[in-house]
Amino acid sequence: MGPLSAPPCTQLITWKGLLLTASLLNFWNLPTTAQVTIEALPPKVSEGKDVLLLVHNLPQNLAGYIWYKGQMTYLYHYITSYVVDSQRIIYGPAYSGRETVYSNASLLIQNVTWEDAGSYTLHIIKRGDGTGGVTGHFTFTLYPKLPKPYITINNLNPRENKDVLTFTCEPKSENYTYIWWLNGQSLLVSPRVKRPIENRILLLPSVTRNETGPYQCEIRDRYGGIHSDPVTLNVLYGPDLPRIYPSFTYYRSGENLYLSCFAESNPPAQYSWTINGKFQLSGQKLSIPQITTKHSGLYACSVRNTATGKESSKSMTVKVSDWILP
Repeated sequence: MGPLSAPPCTQLITWKGLLLTASLLNFWNLPTTAQVTIEALPPKVSEGKDVLLLVHNLPQNLAGYIWYKGQMTYLYHYITSYVVDSQRIIYGPAYSGRETVYSNASLLIQNVTWEDAGSYTLHIIKRGDGTGGVTGHFTFTLYPKLPKPYITINNLNPRENKDVLTFTCEPKSENYTYIWWLNGQSLLVSPRVKRPIENRILLLPSVTRNETGPYQCEIRDRYGGIHSDPVTLNVLYGPDLPRIYPSFTYYRSGENLYLSCFAESNPPAQYSWTINGKFQLSGQKLSIPQITTKHSGLYACSVRNTATGKESSKSMTVKVSDWILP
């Protein structure tokens, strides 16, 4: 088998450039009934992504194939070639280090740049082909890369059932469609979400502790979409009605009394204890060693959240006796 070569191509193509859309041109002088075609996978590629120029319907009895950048099969346009018998890959002057040729003639281009957009030539050589082989072209252009969106919000620390929240997805463009997501689920069908027609602004008339997030917005154009980084709310709530543990209220003289108080609250609530209306101490726990009948009375735990301004309390009656109740 002689060296891989291709007849010079005299037709030039003007690089058109914005979007990476596959424009397939027919192969010339194809001796088979099934026409060789090339497709881009994925069909729409933006800067920094990978694209595979996948070749279909290769003829039989191949000696090798050569990829060129552009429509000129000159040496300085030579990217890479593949020799079938030896499975040898040869790199040319136009090889950037990001191209990989496969045994099925397909070409992978990694980390696509604007310079990669344009026309590519594949020259297929058959054994004993006196015509010099089959040559064809494939052209792609680069889709504009969507900017990564971001969310602005009027209040990252809203009070539960009080504050109105306004989320805005940036940047603003008439070319984008906006979609909102909460915990990975689209908010298109949420009955609590009220949005202007353009969908760029998300309104929550009141927020609960179960709606902290994460929230994301997505911008889409006709070529694809991209999500923002998640935003999580710090919803201020509570304190809820406190609970006192243990709940039993009868003690014997000489026993130790240990009580704990807990209330759901964000930020954590401040705790205080009173006995018969008289302040005893601050904190979640109340401990009285070796109680007597004098310690009988009304024990109350009060909780307060300074961020929400709310207060709540819970009381229980403790009875201390000198004998064991039946």
